[in-house]
Amino acid sequence: MSKKIKVGITHGDPNGIGYEVILKTLSDPRIPELCTPVVYGSAKIASYYRKGMELPQVQFNTIQTAQQAKDGDVNIINVVGEDFKIEPGIPSKSAGEAAFIALERAVTDLRAGDIDVLVTAPISKETIQSDTFTFPGHTEYLESSIGDGDKALMILANDRLRIALVTTHLPIAKVAQAITIESVLDKLRIFNSSLKRDFNIVAPRIAVLSLNPHAGDHGLLGSEEADVIAPALEQAANEKILAFGPYAADGFFGTEAYRKFDGVLAMYHDQGLAPFKTIVMDSGVNFTAGLPYVRTSPDHGTGFDIAGQGKASEESMRQAIYMALDTYRSRLRHDEAYANPLRRQYFDKGKDNVVLDLSKDDSSTQP
Repeated sequence: MSKKIKVGITHGDPNGIGYEVILKTLSDPRIPELCTPVVYGSAKIASYYRKGMELPQVQFNTIQTAQQAKDGDVNIINVVGEDFKIEPGIPSKSAGEAAFIALERAVTDLRAGDIDVLVTAPISKETIQSDTFTFPGHTEYLESSIGDGDKALMILANDRLRIALVTTHLPIAKVAQAITIESVLDKLRIFNSSLKRDFNIVAPRIAVLSLNPHAGDHGLLGSEEADVIAPALEQAANEKILAFGPYAADGFFGTEAYRKFDGVLAMYHDQGLAPFKTIVMDSGVNFTAGLPYVRTSPDHGTGFDIAGQGKASEESMRQAIYMALDTYRSRLRHDEAYANPLRRQYFDKGKDNVVLDLSKDDSSTQP
């Protein structure tokens, strides 16, 4: 039997709904049958939330390192001190520090190969800020810490819809200047590669949204469509990327045109995430493409307004774990398939054949 995939799960902001969705997900006995969960957090905090919300019992195996994780168990590494003050629904600096400690430890283990994939519970982008965490969110932090020079791409995905973003956590006032031919083309390249390698789509079709209302109305409402997006699409076509557009976002989603494509590239955060969350409800997953390691997350935030009340749905966390497993396996299959491509050969059926290596230019050789 092959060894199970180790899934590192960070607890996110401990005053949010992270522990609730983690506990509800891991109480399903099918999860430790599919993989080996390793939670980075605190058994004490987990117990507090389980008892307070009368959630099903989760039997944790407390370990010191991810290398000690046992298949068939739900493992936990205590990275937060016993003196942490739990305040459900209240953002605090100490909670932000606890979120970062768990994230940093998990990323270290991911890079070392002690876990195979990373699933992150939501953080508060405000309280986690410090001298060591100066990033707008998980995506940017992971690009810096484990990207090894590769660029990250945020993709929101489920089995019906995949939306990637050219700009992520950027103020609206700065979006237009960040939309360049290079930035759109770079994201298209990463998206196209991810759809092939991570989602097992051989020839992905990508729809590209416009920046301005009505796709600029022939320049009346903006020129970015003609000056930036169209040239990027032309260059993408030259690179054999099947990208189409630009499409006005309102009509594109209103007519369900997204069903005709394997992926959608949006220009900015809310242009992509608002329709995505409306369409997919609780089953969406935030996937970080373009990096050497697999990372997923639920597509929701910390949920401070309902923290500790037992109201949070665990479906997105469950789907995040499933997608991490599927993506990890898809990458292994893809990389194995393309590791040693066969030489191109010529065969004339029914005749004595001479095998030719057509990758070499030898005009003197005749079939």
